[in-house]
Parts: sequence; C-alpha cells; structure tokens
Amino acid sequence: MKKFLSLVLALAMMVSVCAFANAEGFNGEIKVWVAEAVVDFTNQQVEAFKAAHPEYAGFIVTVQAVGEGDAASNMITDVEGGADIFGFAQDQLARLVAAGALEVVEEENAKVVEAENDAGSVAAVKMGDVMYAYPMTSDNGYFLYYDKSVVTDPSDLDKILADCEKAGKSFYMEINSGWYQTAFFFGAGCSLTYDTDAEGNLVAMNCDYASENGVKALKSMIKLAKSPAFVNGSSASNATNLGAIVDGTWDSNAVKEMLGDNFAAAKLPVVDGYQLGGFGGFKMLGVKPQVDENKLAACDALAAFLTSGEVQLARYNAVQWGPSNLAAQQDESVKANEALAALAAQLAFTMPQGQYPGEYWSLATALGDDIIADKLDNASDEELLSTLTNFQTTAGTYVK
Repeated sequence: MKKFLSLVLALAMMVSVCAFANAEGFNGEIKVWVAEAVVDFTNQQVEAFKAAHPEYAGFIVTVQAVGEGDAASNMITDVEGGADIFGFAQDQLARLVAAGALEVVEEENAKVVEAENDAGSVAAVKMGDVMYAYPMTSDNGYFLYYDKSVVTDPSDLDKILADCEKAGKSFYMEINSGWYQTAFFFGAGCSLTYDTDAEGNLVAMNCDYASENGVKALKSMIKLAKSPAFVNGSSASNATNLGAIVDGTWDSNAVKEMLGDNFAAAKLPVVDGYQLGGFGGFKMLGVKPQVDENKLAACDALAAFLTSGEVQLARYNAVQWGPSNLAAQQDESVKANEALAALAAQLAFTMPQGQYPGEYWSLATALGDDIIADKLDNASDEELLSTLTNFQTTAGTYVK
C-alpha cells in the first residue's frame, strides 16, 4: 500500500511539474514586423492572445511598422537581427526560404492552415509540399470595376468594349505591365514561372508563350488595343470618363467616389473563348528559426493566432484586409464588400506570383508598348509566333 501511495504521489508531482513548466511558457521578448496600417490592431490582438494563453502572459511583444516588401529585404539581409514574426508578400517566399529566414510550419498548425484557408493562399505559403508561413490575406490581385449604367454584360470583354464605345467611355487596362499582361497569357493556357535553388538563384524558366495559346493571347491584346475605348492604365485616381477598369482593392474607394450609385465590380471577363486569368497575391506571416525551442513555440502560437479566422475577420473590419480564411470569407460583412467578392471570384483563375527577375518586367513592358504602338497590328500568326519565340528565349536568358 505504501509503495502504491508513493507511486501515486510521485506521479502527481510529475504532473504538477509538467503543468507548471507548460504554464510558464516563454517570458522573453518577441519582435513582430507588420505594415503600419495594422500596428495598432496587432498590438490589440497580442493582448487578446496573452489573455487567452496565460502561459504566455509574461512575454514581451514589440510590434514595429515595417511593410511587407521592406520586411522581406531586411530579413534576407540580416536574419539574426530581423523580426521573430514578420509579414510579407508571396513573391518573397523563395528568397526568404533560401536565406534561412523561415521556420517550417509545425505539422499540426499546417493541418489547420490547409483546412481553414482558401486553396490559393495555401499554395502561396508552400514550396513543393513544405509549408513555410501562415496565410493572412487573399486580397492582392486584379479584377473588373465598371459603371453599371454603361456596361450591360461585365462577363464578356467584347461586349464591355462595345458598351464603352457606344457611351463614349473609356476601358482601362495596363497591358504593358508584366503583372496585368499575364491575364491574357495565363487565361489562354500559357505559363511563365522561374525556379530557384536553395540560395535563391534562378535556375530554370518554365514558359510556353511561344505556342498556339500564346498567339491567341497576343491577338486578344492587339484587338483590345485597337478599340477606341481602350486606355492603357490601371490607376483609378488617374482615370477620366471611366466606363470600366482592371484594378485592385486598393482603388476601391477611388472608384466608388467616381461612380457613385453606378459602382459595380466583377471577376475579369472572358475574351475569345477563354477566361482572363493572371496573378493572385497574398499576405502571410512568417516565423524566424529560433535557437530557444520555448521561444519558437511561443512564436508559432502567436503567428497561428494572428492568422486565425477570428483575427482575420477582425482585421478586415478594422482595416479592410481581405481574409484568406474560408469561414471569415463567408461572413456577411465580407460578402457585402463588392470588390472583395469580385476578387474572390477572380482568384479561382489565377496563380500566386512567384519570384521573377527584374528584367522580366522590362521585357513585358516592351511587348506591351509594341502592341500599344500598333507595331503588331498587321502581323501574321507566324510573325506573332516569332515575336513570342524571341520573348520566351530572352526571358530564359535571365537564368544564370
């Protein structure tokens, strides 16, 4: 009996010690970088996290205003001196992984991310089958804004142009941009991506623009540029006499102010038998590798909380960032946002923007400039294929 009681007491002490160690959590400092627009919001959510997780009530979190682009550049330059948790855009993922700036997402957390976020954002936080970050938004991409007193059918580009021409209104799209230009090529079934090695160097290009589908996309752009309604541009603030514009959520207020009660938004239209596609963009939170396992656990827990559905919805209500969480997307306040609803519909036809060399953007601009300058108007299919062959060959030379 004494032996039994001794065993029970010993087990009880072990449980007590384990419980105390768990409750102790991590009491050190954690540095967080987020965009300036969400610094106050993030500080509020950190306090909510600490209130909900007493084991972390003693840690100190410093939230600093560092935008997504700067955060990635700073982390790559100095991982050790960088933040423990930081926001960044999906096109920086490969560079950050190569720099050793991202910890692989813990398996149980990865399962939650997979189950609770939309497919595009889940794909954006992965390289291969490995998840390196937590999705935070699905709100960076482009779609169609239009004047519903002018455009009668926003699902078809030819009809949109005809309506704008009839009303003497303008249709805006920036076809000499390597970002917007992919709407045609990707929509027609082409792809253009670059692979990177462990150091972040470009090691391969995957492109099939020089193809029947590529010619189809190029002809669609040439036809668009010929329309009297066409204006090359993507900034609503600079638009005049607007009938429709391909733009993003960042210009929602400008378009609403311009169109008033005639404001409307939709996914991109179809053209020449295919749905326009393009790039989709996502914001995410990354966790830096840590020597201290307790600190790493704390960072993981905080990052998972800050990207949870509840917090994503709260962030939307605070600053209008569109959630990637499926449940948050179905909230009535989010669904009532016409711009986000249009983007959500469009993201089904996009691919996350990966890492592209700077020269690619200049090459795409040159191609668009030739279209706008009518240099390809009378080109045969063979000549257009030759143009795309040169484009593809040149894009491949950026791989060192």
